[in-house]
Amino acid sequence: MGASDSATDSLEVSVLGTFRFWVHGTALPAVLGGSQRLLALLSLRDRALMRASVAGTLWPESTEEHAYSSLRSALGRLSRITRNAVIVTPLDLCLADDVTVDIRNSRALAHRLLSPGAVLSEADLSSDAIAALSLDVLPDWYDDWVLVEAEEWRQLRLHALDALADRLLTERRFGEATAAALAAVRAEPLRESARALVIRVHLAEGNQSEALAEFARYRAVLRAELDLEPTPRLRELVAELLHP
Repeated sequence: MGASDSATDSLEVSVLGTFRFWVHGTALPAVLGGSQRLLALLSLRDRALMRASVAGTLWPESTEEHAYSSLRSALGRLSRITRNAVIVTPLDLCLADDVTVDIRNSRALAHRLLSPGAVLSEADLSSDAIAALSLDVLPDWYDDWVLVEAEEWRQLRLHALDALADRLLTERRFGEATAAALAAVRAEPLRESARALVIRVHLAEGNQSEALAEFARYRAVLRAELDLEPTPRLRELVAELLHP
């Protein structure tokens, strides 16, 4: 089974937020069962996977024979269109090169934002960039392999959102900087670096009351969840406001 350029250049797979398979910008009806999980696995792994690895990952509690049988069934149940997205050889499987995968693009964006020497485009600093870093990997899936990928992506996107917010703050694009920092806060409310960025944006705009309110919200959450206080570094941001 293979795919030509003309067969695959309009195919997209989404694994951020929810699973979707797109053709020419239109989402297909749900891909179900093992076929959906197969496409998701191939989308998350940016390389060819050995058949044995795929079968063992997707059906870890099955015997080797049954796992291989389930893999053959998953491949056989792919529709004509979704089958075009998968390249199968006697040894391994992967997505066709021209299939677009949202998380691969978002990972590339995150790495650019975190690379000190990277030249960033306007698109890298846009609201679309914030949106691309604001969704979790398959949040309603609980397979072990999904949870590992989801946590790896969560950590990467949190750091990237911090970097993006900091860059936007430096450029005095306060609205977008706030949006990026708050996206990180929503993803992890206990993360101090994101709260610090929100406070720094408010202070840069001269909104002292909002800076204090954000500090108070974070302090309350931290006390309630972990019985901790904000670090001295965060307190320093609002020290003059707390003790004028």
